[in-house]
Amino acid sequence: MSGAFQFVVTTLPFLWQGLLVTLWVSLAVVLISLVTGGLAGIGLTYGPWWVRLPLRIFSDILRGTPLLVVIFTIYYLLPFAGLNMQPMPSVILALVAFKTAHVGEITRGAIQSIPPGQTDAGKAIGLTFAQRLRWVILPQAVRRFLPPWVNSVTDTVKGSSLVSLVGIVDLMLASQQVIGRTYEPMPVYLLAAVMYFVINYALSATSRRLETRFAYIRE
Repeated sequence: MSGAFQFVVTTLPFLWQGLLVTLWVSLAVVLISLVTGGLAGIGLTYGPWWVRLPLRIFSDILRGTPLLVVIFTIYYLLPFAGLNMQPMPSVILALVAFKTAHVGEITRGAIQSIPPGQTDAGKAIGLTFAQRLRWVILPQAVRRFLPPWVNSVTDTVKGSSLVSLVGIVDLMLASQQVIGRTYEPMPVYLLAAVMYFVINYALSATSRRLETRFAYIRE
Protein backbone atom coordinates (compact mmCIF):
# COMPACT_ATOMS: atom_id res chain seq x y z
CA MET A 1 0.00 0.00 0.00
CA SER A 2 2.81 2.38 0.87
CA GLY A 3 4.46 1.60 -2.47
CA ALA A 4 1.27 2.48 -4.37
CA PHE A 5 0.89 5.68 -2.38
CA GLN A 6 4.51 6.62 -3.07
CA PHE A 7 3.96 5.97 -6.78
CA VAL A 8 0.93 8.28 -6.83
CA VAL A 9 2.79 11.00 -4.93
CA THR A 10 5.73 10.94 -7.32
CA THR A 11 3.57 10.69 -10.45
CA LEU A 12 0.88 13.21 -9.64
CA PRO A 13 2.99 16.38 -10.17
CA PHE A 14 3.76 15.36 -13.77
CA LEU A 15 0.12 14.55 -14.51
CA TRP A 16 -1.00 17.74 -12.79
CA GLN A 17 0.81 19.88 -15.34
CA GLY A 18 -0.88 17.98 -18.15
CA LEU A 19 -4.23 18.30 -16.40
CA LEU A 20 -3.85 22.09 -16.27
CA VAL A 21 -3.27 22.15 -20.03
CA THR A 22 -6.34 19.97 -20.58
CA LEU A 23 -8.47 22.27 -18.44
CA TRP A 24 -7.12 25.41 -20.12
CA VAL A 25 -7.76 24.07 -23.63
CA SER A 26 -11.23 22.86 -22.66
CA LEU A 27 -12.14 26.19 -21.05
CA ALA A 28 -10.94 28.22 -24.03
CA VAL A 29 -12.83 26.03 -26.50
CA VAL A 30 -16.02 26.04 -24.41
CA LEU A 31 -16.10 29.83 -24.00
CA ILE A 32 -15.27 30.67 -27.61
CA SER A 33 -17.62 28.06 -29.10
CA LEU A 34 -20.41 29.23 -26.79
CA VAL A 35 -20.28 32.65 -28.46
CA THR A 36 -19.68 31.46 -32.03
CA GLY A 37 -22.13 28.58 -31.71
CA GLY A 38 -24.80 30.84 -30.25
CA LEU A 39 -24.43 33.26 -33.15
CA ALA A 40 -24.46 30.37 -35.61
CA GLY A 41 -27.66 29.00 -34.08
CA ILE A 42 -29.37 32.39 -34.34
CA GLY A 43 -28.19 32.69 -37.93
CA LEU A 44 -29.51 29.22 -38.77
CA THR A 45 -32.90 30.13 -37.31
CA TYR A 46 -33.46 33.72 -38.39
CA GLY A 47 -30.84 34.51 -41.01
CA PRO A 48 -31.57 35.03 -44.72
CA TRP A 49 -30.81 32.16 -47.09
CA TRP A 50 -27.33 33.47 -47.93
CA VAL A 51 -26.49 33.26 -44.20
CA ARG A 52 -28.27 29.99 -43.49
CA LEU A 53 -26.81 28.13 -46.46
CA PRO A 54 -23.08 28.45 -45.59
CA LEU A 55 -23.87 27.88 -41.92
CA ARG A 56 -25.81 24.73 -42.80
CA ILE A 57 -22.98 23.44 -44.99
CA PHE A 58 -20.42 24.26 -42.28
CA SER A 59 -22.51 22.58 -39.58
CA ASP A 60 -23.26 19.43 -41.58
CA ILE A 61 -19.65 18.95 -42.67
CA LEU A 62 -18.13 19.52 -39.23
CA ARG A 63 -20.71 17.42 -37.37
CA GLY A 64 -20.25 14.60 -39.88
CA THR A 65 -16.44 14.59 -39.65
CA PRO A 66 -14.48 12.89 -36.86
CA LEU A 67 -12.76 15.35 -34.56
CA LEU A 68 -9.36 13.76 -35.21
CA VAL A 69 -9.74 14.42 -38.94
CA VAL A 70 -10.69 18.04 -38.26
CA ILE A 71 -7.62 18.54 -36.05
CA PHE A 72 -5.21 17.01 -38.57
CA THR A 73 -6.82 18.86 -41.49
CA ILE A 74 -6.44 22.28 -39.89
CA TYR A 75 -3.05 21.50 -38.34
CA TYR A 76 -1.49 20.36 -41.63
CA LEU A 77 -3.54 22.51 -44.02
CA LEU A 78 -2.84 25.92 -42.53
CA PRO A 79 0.89 25.95 -43.49
CA PHE A 80 -0.09 25.33 -47.13
CA ALA A 81 -2.35 28.40 -46.90
CA GLY A 82 0.56 30.49 -45.63
CA LEU A 83 -0.57 30.47 -41.98
CA ASN A 84 2.24 29.10 -39.84
CA MET A 85 0.45 28.82 -36.50
CA GLN A 86 1.86 27.12 -33.44
CA PRO A 87 0.30 23.76 -32.47
CA MET A 88 -1.77 25.18 -29.61
CA PRO A 89 -3.62 27.89 -31.60
CA SER A 90 -4.23 25.57 -34.54
CA VAL A 91 -5.64 22.83 -32.32
CA ILE A 92 -7.85 25.28 -30.45
CA LEU A 93 -9.09 26.57 -33.83
CA ALA A 94 -9.96 23.00 -34.86
CA LEU A 95 -11.75 22.26 -31.60
CA VAL A 96 -13.64 25.56 -31.72
CA ALA A 97 -14.77 24.94 -35.30
CA PHE A 98 -15.94 21.44 -34.36
CA LYS A 99 -17.79 22.57 -31.23
CA THR A 100 -19.28 25.62 -32.95
CA ALA A 101 -21.12 23.31 -35.32
CA HIS A 102 -22.55 21.32 -32.41
CA VAL A 103 -23.41 24.30 -30.21
CA GLY A 104 -25.03 25.97 -33.20
CA GLU A 105 -27.39 23.02 -33.62
CA ILE A 106 -28.17 22.99 -29.90
CA THR A 107 -28.97 26.71 -30.07
CA ARG A 108 -31.11 26.30 -33.18
CA GLY A 109 -33.08 23.47 -31.59
CA ALA A 110 -33.60 25.40 -28.37
CA ILE A 111 -34.86 28.49 -30.21
CA GLN A 112 -37.14 26.55 -32.53
CA SER A 113 -38.68 24.74 -29.56
CA ILE A 114 -40.25 28.02 -28.41
CA PRO A 115 -43.91 28.14 -29.51
CA PRO A 116 -44.49 30.60 -32.41
CA GLY A 117 -47.16 32.29 -30.30
CA GLN A 118 -44.43 33.79 -28.15
CA THR A 119 -42.98 35.59 -31.15
CA ASP A 120 -46.41 36.67 -32.31
CA ALA A 121 -47.16 38.08 -28.86
CA GLY A 122 -43.92 40.07 -28.97
CA LYS A 123 -44.83 41.48 -32.36
CA ALA A 124 -48.32 42.35 -31.12
CA ILE A 125 -46.95 44.60 -28.38
CA GLY A 126 -44.55 46.32 -30.77
CA LEU A 127 -41.23 44.70 -29.86
CA THR A 128 -38.48 44.81 -32.46
CA PHE A 129 -36.69 41.63 -33.54
CA ALA A 130 -33.77 42.34 -31.21
CA GLN A 131 -36.13 43.03 -28.32
CA ARG A 132 -38.13 39.85 -28.98
CA LEU A 133 -34.93 37.87 -29.11
CA ARG A 134 -33.55 39.37 -25.91
CA TRP A 135 -36.66 39.53 -23.75
CA VAL A 136 -38.92 36.77 -25.08
CA ILE A 137 -37.11 34.05 -27.04
CA LEU A 138 -33.65 33.66 -25.50
CA PRO A 139 -34.74 33.59 -21.82
CA GLN A 140 -37.02 30.65 -22.61
CA ALA A 141 -34.56 28.98 -24.99
CA VAL A 142 -31.86 28.97 -22.32
CA ARG A 143 -33.87 26.39 -20.37
CA ARG A 144 -33.77 24.03 -23.33
CA PHE A 145 -30.18 24.92 -24.19
CA LEU A 146 -28.32 24.40 -20.91
CA PRO A 147 -28.60 20.62 -20.27
CA PRO A 148 -27.45 19.47 -23.74
CA TRP A 149 -24.81 22.18 -23.79
CA VAL A 150 -23.30 21.02 -20.50
CA ASN A 151 -23.21 17.50 -21.93
CA SER A 152 -21.33 18.86 -24.93
CA VAL A 153 -18.81 20.39 -22.52
CA THR A 154 -17.97 16.88 -21.27
CA ASP A 155 -17.38 15.88 -24.88
CA THR A 156 -15.00 18.81 -25.20
CA VAL A 157 -12.97 17.65 -22.20
CA LYS A 158 -12.75 14.14 -23.63
CA GLY A 159 -11.98 15.43 -27.12
CA SER A 160 -9.17 17.60 -25.78
CA SER A 161 -7.13 14.42 -25.24
CA LEU A 162 -6.54 14.37 -29.01
CA VAL A 163 -4.30 17.45 -28.78
CA SER A 164 -1.57 15.10 -27.59
CA LEU A 165 -1.34 13.76 -31.16
CA VAL A 166 0.22 17.03 -32.33
CA GLY A 167 2.73 17.21 -29.48
CA ILE A 168 0.86 19.27 -26.89
CA VAL A 169 1.57 17.92 -23.42
CA ASP A 170 -1.90 17.54 -21.99
CA LEU A 171 -3.02 14.96 -19.44
CA MET A 172 -2.90 12.12 -21.97
CA LEU A 173 0.57 12.89 -23.32
CA ALA A 174 1.85 13.55 -19.80
CA SER A 175 0.61 10.07 -18.85
CA GLN A 176 2.45 8.54 -21.79
CA GLN A 177 5.64 10.36 -20.86
CA VAL A 178 5.40 9.10 -17.28
CA ILE A 179 4.84 5.57 -18.57
CA GLY A 180 7.96 5.93 -20.72
CA ARG A 181 9.98 6.60 -17.56
CA THR A 182 8.32 4.22 -15.11
CA TYR A 183 7.23 1.36 -17.42
CA GLU A 184 4.05 1.11 -15.33
CA PRO A 185 1.20 1.75 -17.78
CA MET A 186 -1.73 0.42 -15.75
CA PRO A 187 -1.47 2.60 -12.60
CA VAL A 188 -0.67 5.71 -14.66
CA TYR A 189 -3.64 5.23 -16.97
CA LEU A 190 -5.86 4.47 -14.00
CA LEU A 191 -4.78 7.69 -12.31
CA ALA A 192 -5.42 9.67 -15.51
CA ALA A 193 -8.80 7.97 -15.89
CA VAL A 194 -9.74 9.00 -12.36
CA MET A 195 -8.89 12.62 -13.19
CA TYR A 196 -11.01 12.55 -16.35
CA PHE A 197 -13.82 10.85 -14.45
CA VAL A 198 -13.86 13.44 -11.68
CA ILE A 199 -14.06 16.31 -14.18
CA ASN A 200 -16.74 14.73 -16.34
CA TYR A 201 -18.77 13.43 -13.42
CA ALA A 202 -18.88 16.93 -11.97
CA LEU A 203 -20.05 18.26 -15.34
CA SER A 204 -22.67 15.52 -15.67
CA ALA A 205 -23.96 16.24 -12.18
CA THR A 206 -24.14 19.92 -13.10
CA SER A 207 -26.16 19.01 -16.19
CA ARG A 208 -28.66 17.04 -14.11
CA ARG A 209 -29.04 19.88 -11.64
CA LEU A 210 -29.54 22.39 -14.44
CA GLU A 211 -32.12 20.17 -16.07
CA THR A 212 -34.02 20.03 -12.80
CA ARG A 213 -33.53 23.71 -12.04
CA PHE A 214 -34.73 24.87 -15.45
CA ALA A 215 -37.34 22.21 -16.03
CA TYR A 216 -40.36 23.42 -17.93
CA ILE A 217 -43.85 22.04 -18.44
CA ARG A 218 -44.31 20.30 -21.73
CA GLU A 219 -47.67 20.66 -23.36
